[in-house]
Amino acid sequence: MKSYKIDPDSVLDFRNNVAFCVGTGRLGLALHREYFEQLKLVQEQIGFRYIRGHGLFNEDLAICQRRPDGTIEYNFTYLDRITDGYLELNIRPFLELGFMPKVLASGEQEVFYWKGNVTPPRDYAEWNALVGATLRHLVARYGAEEVTNWPVEVWNEPNLGGFWENADRKEYFKLFKETIFAVKTVDERFRVGGPAICGVDDESWLRDFLDFCRDERLPLDFITRHLYTIEFPEQSGRYGYPKLRPLENATDETKGSRKIIDEYDEFRGMEMHVTEFNTSYSPITPLHDTNLNAAYLAFMLSKLGDESASYSYWTFGDVFEEQGVPFTPFHGGFGLVANGCIPKPAFYTFKFFKNLVGGECVLREDDCVVVRCGDVYKAVMWNLDGEDKGITLELPDGVSSREYSMTIETVDENSCNPLQIWHHMGEPASLSKRQLELLRQHAVPDVTAGLILKARAIGIELKPNAVKYVEFTPATLTPDWGFDYGRAQRA
Repeated sequence: MKSYKIDPDSVLDFRNNVAFCVGTGRLGLALHREYFEQLKLVQEQIGFRYIRGHGLFNEDLAICQRRPDGTIEYNFTYLDRITDGYLELNIRPFLELGFMPKVLASGEQEVFYWKGNVTPPRDYAEWNALVGATLRHLVARYGAEEVTNWPVEVWNEPNLGGFWENADRKEYFKLFKETIFAVKTVDERFRVGGPAICGVDDESWLRDFLDFCRDERLPLDFITRHLYTIEFPEQSGRYGYPKLRPLENATDETKGSRKIIDEYDEFRGMEMHVTEFNTSYSPITPLHDTNLNAAYLAFMLSKLGDESASYSYWTFGDVFEEQGVPFTPFHGGFGLVANGCIPKPAFYTFKFFKNLVGGECVLREDDCVVVRCGDVYKAVMWNLDGEDKGITLELPDGVSSREYSMTIETVDENSCNPLQIWHHMGEPASLSKRQLELLRQHAVPDVTAGLILKARAIGIELKPNAVKYVEFTPATLTPDWGFDYGRAQRA
């Protein structure tokens, strides 16, 4: 059993920005009823500040259209409906500008089931006008003080040929330059970033991008990249089965990008936002639905703030169609919530880390983080060792000299594993009301509590792939007149 000593006077660096942003499938999916049901659940229990997704200019939002006489017109009906819904749930857009409306596109290359066009504009003046008109509309509807606080990112993963025709750097740099000035022309307070690269030739791409921004003296506000932590998956039917990257290498790409950025005098210390991260980059990876994923993500959440200003989980829910409409409620989707509004184990990893926000970190290890909020101590622990293990917390004098209440919320393969229950139901593609009810009942942490009477140390047991939230709160037993808990148990 590992033993860690909590020193309340030793405040450690722990940049916990777990709830800054979360990802979503293309924005048009927000017109689905269950999309907002899942987002409402996420916001009530976790509460993210921003939401980022593809497809702002895709045809299903119908923003950009060409009249028969050749002129361009704009329609913001669906954008307003979606944005109103976000604001009602206290979440704001992290605006990703893309993909290319077909009426503006220079080519026909498309990506995904929903056919997002990934070619440059045939006329940059038309693209700039679209960007400007969209932002001016948002400012007019919601106010400049509100909208200029929404970050703006130019495109998605242009270093991959599937997302940007020929992964053409020169053409992307042109797009970025045109776009950043189009945005700043609307209001200089808008914060604009890129290049939203993923892990293919990313170091070379980032250096060339920063060289371009420096040489062109572009008003770059932040830098973005993505992070996925698997090896190439083995395919079986629809699904992919990858191996996870070793923990010691899990954040190598963000560390490398931070190092490159800080080599430039002009960009040293500039915010880097990881605008997508997950274990697998495929929405048909059963790993996403497991307790293993939840425990691995706990490790990542304990580390990602070291290099990154934020890190946006891809995605909040499983209303998602990059590879088509899912066949089953558990299909390895990216989401924290499975279809049917069933929280996955990873949902609670994020909820537990959100509970730590605002505390001073007094312990930070590779399997445990503890923060202090006044007299209250909060901890998240996880187990990726493949076998049962224990963690002993040696408590500070302030705890060991008085009475505390300890509560433990446990997510592991026995207590909160809806994937397993679904499997034992026979893996039904369509859930009955009773099956859905049972899955939701199981998809919650196991809760235990106890009074600690001046204890010097507390031992916590963790099963494989477990994530636990532990809280110590000052508490004095104050029974009502005549109430005897022990006597009640012997009735």
